[in-house]
Amino acid sequence: MSAPPVTVFFHPRQLDHRPVYEWAFGDKLAHPETSGRAENILGALNAEPTGFTVRTPTEIPEALLRTVHDPRLSTVYRSACSSVEAGATYYPSVFPKRHQNKPDPTNLNQSGFFCFDSGTPLTSLTWEAAAWSAASALEAARIVQKGEARVAYSLSRPPGHHASRDLFGGYCYFNNAAVAATRFEGRGKLAILDIDFHHGNGTQAMFYRDPNVLFISIHGDPATFYPYFSGYASERGAGEGEGFTMNLPLPTGTDGQEYVGVLERVVIPALRTFNPAALIVSAGFDTYRDDPIGRFTLDTDDFARVGSVLGRLALPTVVVQEGGYRVDALGRNVVSFLRGMSER
Repeated sequence: MSAPPVTVFFHPRQLDHRPVYEWAFGDKLAHPETSGRAENILGALNAEPTGFTVRTPTEIPEALLRTVHDPRLSTVYRSACSSVEAGATYYPSVFPKRHQNKPDPTNLNQSGFFCFDSGTPLTSLTWEAAAWSAASALEAARIVQKGEARVAYSLSRPPGHHASRDLFGGYCYFNNAAVAATRFEGRGKLAILDIDFHHGNGTQAMFYRDPNVLFISIHGDPATFYPYFSGYASERGAGEGEGFTMNLPLPTGTDGQEYVGVLERVVIPALRTFNPAALIVSAGFDTYRDDPIGRFTLDTDDFARVGSVLGRLALPTVVVQEGGYRVDALGRNVVSFLRGMSER
């Protein structure tokens, strides 16, 4: 029997945030987190109407965003709505030592207090796009938590896994996986698996002391790749959460066979031992062989195998879109993964 269509959540306002460039090590580069990413994924999903149903999420309560995150983050984004001219981008350029300052979140000149890199600008439309991205994740989690779907997909753009409670960066403004996690609070243990090429530093920070959330991240070596300061195997959680963070940095050039092997030997046993009530997958596809900022070598068929390995857990699962910057391949890679996740 064929699997039912995977429900997808996305709002067109997520396309409105359009940063043109980023600064990286002194260079001004074309920004890879383009609206074309989501458009390519949507095109691939809509091309298979029997496999995917795309729905528009309901608006997320701002109070929820201000609970998951430091409320000053929302204030910064709201300030950009009125302070940044249409079509312009604002780049925080002063990043103070945080313990020495009491910033004004309504003053964009002080927005660097809430940002940790020079590649994540603010525009007049950042708030709308990021809020609808988070809303998509919340809606996907809602239908999974309610038992209306075993697997649901949030086409979250902008992505979220680098955003922490009080910091934005890495192209991320709200942590969409953490927003999705609110739907499972008080309903048993939760696992979050991050398969983006880059370590999910924001998600790790938000759950580092939580024994009820197992966070696992498979990623490139942070000594060489962004975000550089987190994602090392020695980071295992703290306090009551010690032992509930697992970082698996893999070498440059890791291929699909090696990647699936790590899943089967390490990740799946850890998930089975933890026995979560639900799973959130932060799904980045910058592990693709031709991704411009990733350095693994998975191909499109490998994503189906990754999805299949995870799908065999038969857990209620929310898939939240993160990275993936080879735009012309992104849609087919997402489709391949979701097919693997949802097959019976």
